[in-house]
Amino acid sequence: MDGAREVSPADDNDPFQQSIAAGRLRKLKAMDLAEDIGGGRYLLADGLENTLRRMGERGDIIRLMQRELTARRLDRAGVEQVVLTELREPIVGRLIQRGFSDEHRDRHYVMVDGIDGRVHYVDIGRGDATPPVPENATVRIEPTKAYASQADRTVDAVARANDGRYSIDLHLRHDPNASEAFAASHVRRLEAMRRAGAGPERQADGSWSIPHDHLSRAETFAQQQQRDRPVTLSILSPSPVTELTAKEAPTWLDRELEGGSSSTVRDTGFGREVRTALAARRQWLIEQQLADGHGHGFRLHSGAMETLRWRELKNASGRLAGQLGKRFEPACVGERVEGVIARRVDLESGPYALVERSRDFTLVPWRDVLDRNIGKVASGIMRADGISWQIGRGRSGPEIN
Repeated sequence: MDGAREVSPADDNDPFQQSIAAGRLRKLKAMDLAEDIGGGRYLLADGLENTLRRMGERGDIIRLMQRELTARRLDRAGVEQVVLTELREPIVGRLIQRGFSDEHRDRHYVMVDGIDGRVHYVDIGRGDATPPVPENATVRIEPTKAYASQADRTVDAVARANDGRYSIDLHLRHDPNASEAFAASHVRRLEAMRRAGAGPERQADGSWSIPHDHLSRAETFAQQQQRDRPVTLSILSPSPVTELTAKEAPTWLDRELEGGSSSTVRDTGFGREVRTALAARRQWLIEQQLADGHGHGFRLHSGAMETLRWRELKNASGRLAGQLGKRFEPACVGERVEGVIARRVDLESGPYALVERSRDFTLVPWRDVLDRNIGKVASGIMRADGISWQIGRGRSGPEIN
């Protein structure tokens, strides 16, 4: 190839080498990577080397996917296998495997058996950006957003109305309908930006100094985050889908049935398993008098999901009562909860914190910040959107939202 990316016939008379070169050029032309410009000359496509490298990497990935499917005895003959280095639409499916895509840069991938009847390979970015997920769990993967969020715009609005300052108190004064826990989520966003050197400064009184170009900085921060965390992965269920058909707990199948979105589930691969499970779950809900179904219609009863949640808590608390030798006391909205954060309990409806007291225990929705406070005494008021915890006895302990 010369400087103009043209290739001409070689001067030597070795017919073997000539035939190899000619055959390769014909192959590149068929791949739209070379153009025949006559006289035995070809013009090679710009970026040819990178294109071929990416194609080689994709071939390696497809072989990896086929090997993992074979190892798990998953028959996906004729099922499309999709390599996604950039996710554009959400994916729902069963997690087949997670592994390194680049060990040197600590980048990971997941293989997902989708309800759309395809097997997906998805780059999920840095390993510490996505929590561990058990194989066979049903997950939802969505692309992250690389622009300023509504939380960023809210912080900016509060700051502009308060001489460039933001705090939870100022937020609640600005929007009386906002909860303290909701405002605290904005503080966590500011703290993450501060650690990344993105601009906001925390003052001694706990308030924040917000620069005038906060939204521009927030967008740059979001773009930096997207490189390390291109997707958001959430667990819809840690259990195999076949175990959910008669489970006394609110499941993602119930939400699919309630939303009527089962039409997006294809009748092939994992999608076929989900269709079968949806039909069985529908019949079980009707038999349990938690739903009505006539013909093609289906409707969950009002309060059905709450009924399932209480059944799950009752079953889980019964098992825990036997282990702890203590009775279970449910936590109600508006009630003060105080005790030792004993451990995390994972249920179908989500994770809970086991709060242990001298004579009894309770279960309340888990917050990730409790990970580093297991074994400590904590207290807080139970609200519909969670608990703002105070760690340590009395009112002087640090508050964790």
